[in-house]
Amino acid sequence: MTEIENDNQGDKPDARPDAGLAARQGAHRLIDAVLRQKRALDEAFADEATQGPLARLAPADRGFARAIAATTLRHLGEIDLIIKRLLSKKLPPRAGLTQTILRAAMAEILFLDVKPHAAVDLAVEAAARDNDAQHFKSLVNALLRRLLREGDALREGIDGERAALPAWLWKSWIGIYGEIKTREIIRAQFVEPPLDLSVKEEARLEEWATRLGATILPTGTLRLNASGRVENLEGFDEGAWWIQDAAAALPARLLGDVKGRDVLDLCAAPGGKTMWLAAHGANVTAVDRSAPRLERLKQNLARLSLTAEIVTGDAATFDAGRQWDFILLDAPCTATGTARRHPDVLQLKTAADRDRLAALQTRLLDHCAELLKAGGTLVYCTCSLEPQEGPVQIEKFLTAHPEFIRTEIKSDEVGGLSELITPKGDLRTLPCHLSDRGGLDGFYTARLRKS
Repeated sequence: MTEIENDNQGDKPDARPDAGLAARQGAHRLIDAVLRQKRALDEAFADEATQGPLARLAPADRGFARAIAATTLRHLGEIDLIIKRLLSKKLPPRAGLTQTILRAAMAEILFLDVKPHAAVDLAVEAAARDNDAQHFKSLVNALLRRLLREGDALREGIDGERAALPAWLWKSWIGIYGEIKTREIIRAQFVEPPLDLSVKEEARLEEWATRLGATILPTGTLRLNASGRVENLEGFDEGAWWIQDAAAALPARLLGDVKGRDVLDLCAAPGGKTMWLAAHGANVTAVDRSAPRLERLKQNLARLSLTAEIVTGDAATFDAGRQWDFILLDAPCTATGTARRHPDVLQLKTAADRDRLAALQTRLLDHCAELLKAGGTLVYCTCSLEPQEGPVQIEKFLTAHPEFIRTEIKSDEVGGLSELITPKGDLRTLPCHLSDRGGLDGFYTARLRKS
């Protein structure tokens, strides 16, 4: 799932030196949480921002810490190649956060609009405050100042786009999309994405576009380059809209007219698709195994004055003793299509994860075949760019379940964007689609009917 509501990261950091240092120390902890503890960036940030040291900072400084961490993760491959050129040998384990401090400062210098000498000075100060890195603060100072002097030479010959992907993913994408398209995808992932909103009442779409200063995308999503906290935007308190990437908003729409119909939303949290279905009059049953994520869904439904039946349970075994008119399965996946919003996925996911999740997706689809009424519609989607989690999965399912047929998706169902439709009539969005307007998350969606 990709719909997330949290602090918007557009604010500029506090100018106070102590706040600047604290924000960078927060970024170091976030990077370390992803790379060493193998935690999701959003999860680590949520903990830091609510109950960790970042909670004491202004929203702008918290946003700056996350921006440093996200930028570091987006460009980690190139940054590490530069560090390798700067060091004659690897840093010892006793160096603690030294490499993380270097990585973050290089991200600031090379990819963020930060005064270089401020980045260097605060990186050295952060090293001095760390029990382990303090022994390497002179090295941090020397390496970063050399980067300021010799940056072009140090970067010469480094393919930052190739370095951005782990080897397994580069090989996979080159084989699927070709090198030109793969590089377009990577470049799209280097850019901080805009804020996308789904409006509860589509009749008021133009009104809210005007009030928020937003652009209406062809697919019906509002897109804006907002700064500040999301909660402060007009319409939040009255429940006029919710945050949802434009690509993530499409699968629920492909069910068609759901008013008054029974819809089962499997793997529903955090709930953007549930909210769309409820807003269009469906009788929604939303199932997810994560109680905390479902709690956020409940809060959003309450804010929007929408209702749905919420069930905490395993979608692979869920059984209510009945069948459904419509099923929407947003299956767990590697989420490689969401790296523009979640750059940590490129560091955390592996080919083994892809294969394990593909096996789970197969089980979930097989279970959906039992839960769907004859004549009913199943929409399957993942936010992965891997074929094993998309078209390969559907071909296997259709072979195993001849009672299902593919219902082709038409371009007029996705705002006339024919480039989003595959030759077989499925939906495939790529991060580089609509790149001139901020891009899209990568999604695969297939629509099937049970005969």
